[in-house]
Amino acid sequence: MASEKVLTLTNDNFSQEVKNSNMPVLVDFWASWCGPCRMVAPIIDELASDFEGRAKVGKVNVDEQRELAAQFRVMSIPTIMLFKNGEVVDKVVGARSKEDFAAMIERNL
Repeated sequence: MASEKVLTLTNDNFSQEVKNSNMPVLVDFWASWCGPCRMVAPIIDELASDFEGRAKVGKVNVDEQRELAAQFRVMSIPTIMLFKNGEVVDKVVGARSKEDFAAMIERNL
């Protein structure tokens, strides 16, 4: 269960929430059947709370949003990308620690 602070990103709202955002946006590309994605999920929820008001955090379900996954060439999940001014400025593939993801955001605030 995602925190209310975590945006559910779709083809319909991606431009508005990510590309046109005035703050950095951490985006988790995931799927329900992916074990490492489930390990990362609570970390993503915590980051949404930790960075509230300074950065946005969102999730893209790659099974439901195939166009977005293809657009950003997501080959393995979880893939976590950081967007700033609508552009990808950082990207990691696979599960990482909360500290690693937090550092990704901090570098781009």
